[in-house]
Amino acid sequence: MNIDGKQVAADLRLVLAQEVAELKKQTGITPGLTVVLVGEDPASQVYVRNKVKQTQEVGMISNEFRMAADTSQDVLLAKLDELNNDPTVHGILVQLPLPKHIDESLIIESIVPEKDVDGFHAMNSGRLMNGDAGALVPCTPQGCVILAKKHLGDDLSGKHAVIIGRSNIVGKPVAMLLLQESCTVTIAHSRTKDLPALCRQADILVAAVGRPEMVKGDWIKPGATVIDVGINRIETEDGKTRLVGDVDFAEAEKVAGAITPVPGGVGPMTIACLLKNTIEAARRFGVRAQ
Repeated sequence: MNIDGKQVAADLRLVLAQEVAELKKQTGITPGLTVVLVGEDPASQVYVRNKVKQTQEVGMISNEFRMAADTSQDVLLAKLDELNNDPTVHGILVQLPLPKHIDESLIIESIVPEKDVDGFHAMNSGRLMNGDAGALVPCTPQGCVILAKKHLGDDLSGKHAVIIGRSNIVGKPVAMLLLQESCTVTIAHSRTKDLPALCRQADILVAAVGRPEMVKGDWIKPGATVIDVGINRIETEDGKTRLVGDVDFAEAEKVAGAITPVPGGVGPMTIACLLKNTIEAARRFGVRAQ
């Protein structure tokens, strides 16, 4: 079974559009998301365009600031300070990666935690670690859990989840979210011994390592739910390119109970969960600021 991330994301956006309308009716607040793009990275431009389009589709306010690749760090920090203090902006997202002369960690920490809809600020990371309901949670990990529940149902307790990858963006936060769901969680990484044997124990396998088709069919426990976070572009025999995940899809779908395809799996959920975070930020902190 393929888990259709496009459809799940579309269904979620319908729910979010209703929440936006209700929030506006009850409080007069329309959630506002501002995206800041520094430079002209082609992939980033596509991501930003999709974010702006989907933000508007659910009835939210969408603002976009494009800055030249040679923009200084101080100028970017000044823009973030302005957005931090703008009561009409409930969510701030700085599109990564940034040009090399800008310190990404400093930029992330310069966004006030209440508007950090990417969920990367240390304050939100700490809240997630503590199981605090007030955390704004990274979007891709949120999407992973939603997709797992789409196949397994809302109760994931007792499932053994194996996460391949320990990044701050996906691996660690998705592990914390699954722990909150009462899963037994194992985080694997480049130094893990006998990774295939470990993966074969997983009821839920999340691959987020950035290596094309690394996870083979014989790594997967029969009937397992496989969430493939990887997006890798590889060259085909005819000289063209195509997108593949971290899991060998052709092999894995014969064994897995359910699997997310690439593209069309986790990717669409990331933007939908970004919108979800922005609405949550507006609900919590926008109303308080009135």
